[in-house]
Amino acid sequence: MTTQEPTMIDICALSDLSVERGAAALIGGDQVAVFRLVDDSVRACQQRDPYSGTNVLSRGLVGSHEASADDGEPVELVPTIASPMYKQVWNLDTGEVLDAGGGEKFPIAVHEAEVRDGRVLVSVAPRPLAAGATGIAP
Repeated sequence: MTTQEPTMIDICALSDLSVERGAAALIGGDQVAVFRLVDDSVRACQQRDPYSGTNVLSRGLVGSHEASADDGEPVELVPTIASPMYKQVWNLDTGEVLDAGGGEKFPIAVHEAEVRDGRVLVSVAPRPLAAGATGIAP
């Protein structure tokens, strides 16, 4: 079985994005939140907040969270987005819920994103959910 490279769409110039801020983009009929991090890498995820049902994640708080291994030892800092509505926090690399605010865990869809020749490209389709993740909220 061969793995096919995702189809990437040119969204904007990297210089169009503010550092540690998000912007919304429309890919097909789906809204996607795109973020420029301090190191000039980019991340993309669904724009829809699964807890409030509103398209606001690009307005969320960009940050980082210390991820730990199964044995509890710290592994690395991972980029995060916190919802501007109810403050749930997700890992921008995997879509995993890091803080559900005491509620049910609803992961978010994340898209491949990269910078090529100063342009931000985002995959048309999101990555498959991480192993063990429950479905995304309706």
